[in-house]
Amino acid sequence: MTESTGRIIDAIRAVPKGKVSCYRDIACTAGLPNGARQVVRVLHAMSEKHNLPWYRIIRADGCIALEESQGGDLQAQLLRSEGVAVSKTGQVNMGLYGI
Repeated sequence: MTESTGRIIDAIRAVPKGKVSCYRDIACTAGLPNGARQVVRVLHAMSEKHNLPWYRIIRADGCIALEESQGGDLQAQLLRSEGVAVSKTGQVNMGLYGI
């Protein structure tokens, strides 16, 4: 694992229960201001292995990025189970739930 991957994992783990962050902000926290796509790759490849709260990471506009049939429904369900309000269209109020 690279140093930057470790920093991304640490930043993802730091998102508390009941809150969300976006790919861009996780990348910035990890010291990679242009690394949003790298965050996506880490989430895709390492969420299960490192038991990451992948569902707490959404798009900067507050929308769930995954299609409903490809995990978006599960992501919304997991967020709701932590008290995060998710609209029927997969939108989260970043002002209220973002860190």
